Amino acid sequence: MRNLKSKREITQMRRAGLAVWQAHQIAAELVRPGVTTGKIDAAVDEYYTEIGGFALFRNYPHGQRGKPAFPAVTCISVNDEVVHGIPGPRVLEEGDVVSIDTGVRIDGWCGDAAITHPVGQVESEPAKLLEVTTGVLNLAIELLAVKKRWSEVAQEMAAYVSDHGFYTVESFVGHGIGREMHEDPQVPNFVNKTLRASGDFPIEPGLVIAVEPMVNIGTKRVKSMPDHWTQCTFDGKASAHFEHTIAITEEGPQPLTVGPTPEEENLGILRKNTAT
Repeated sequence: MRNLKSKREITQMRRAGLAVWQAHQIAAELVRPGVTTGKIDAAVDEYYTEIGGFALFRNYPHGQRGKPAFPAVTCISVNDEVVHGIPGPRVLEEGDVVSIDTGVRIDGWCGDAAITHPVGQVESEPAKLLEVTTGVLNLAIELLAVKKRWSEVAQEMAAYVSDHGFYTVESFVGHGIGREMHEDPQVPNFVNKTLRASGDFPIEPGLVIAVEPMVNIGTKRVKSMPDHWTQCTFDGKASAHFEHTIAITEEGPQPLTVGPTPEEENLGILRKNTAT
């Protein structure tokens, strides 16, 4: 079941998207050797408090049995950590790659995005990994303008990653988003029998989805860590993760978690980046 949004609702979601974009600018200023992942999380937490936003990740899944509550407002995953890394005392080092994923609810609407950063100078293979993962997300946005069904987009995404010698993670997928962070439909970055049989969906105005390719250097397989959240590559090689919240409008795909237009500068949720 798809929960299509009106033009007005998409405009409201853009506010949450801008807040997520600003959170990522704040985080990016702190990505450097010697900074802890906990410090990055604290800076984003401070910003969400400042604007009165509800941090979507903290305490997730909010009482659902069998899963400990996530303790932070960001997922910060370093090197072989694919997703859901818990921020803390880990110190970033030269040559690391660090994925930062965060989401917020503003005035009842959600935004969610992820970016993977190089820490200082990185080796050629991780640098290529980041380039390809950014590229496949950009490809998805382009394809959303011309394809009719998600399976067509996902098939080309998976081929793009494979053609560059990397592996699409299949254990985690994107999702619909709106009033809640996770809504229908599921949005895989690959095609399988389940998607073709019952999970495919049309690309139509009002659809709002979080598209989030996760790409590994050596294998698509992942393993769960003892903290019950962090997921790592099975072979210990690096992973990258990029994500945008994207609305489909009559004019085409509109990423909601990108930077502001001049007209959006004075919405009251943006501030000048600071790094300490």
